[in-house]
Amino acid sequence: MQKINIHEAKTRLSAVLSDVEKKGEKFLICRNGRPVAELIPHRRPSRLEYHPVLSKIKINYDPVEELSDDEWAEVE
Repeated sequence: MQKINIHEAKTRLSAVLSDVEKKGEKFLICRNGRPVAELIPHRRPSRLEYHPVLSKIKINYDPVEELSDDEWAEVE
């Protein structure tokens, strides 16, 4: 991971983004020597991986089952 200051990042933004896109490089953008942001390649999330929180939800009924007449709300 390369460290660059904000001025250099602004001056060379196109070149920095090209390095991130083509080479997969990561940059740590600093202000006065302190880290402010990381510039990393975008990674599209996999649609095949289970979500860590949503995978814990359990449904104890059939969500496509039709409602009975008693379960429909009264329409005023």
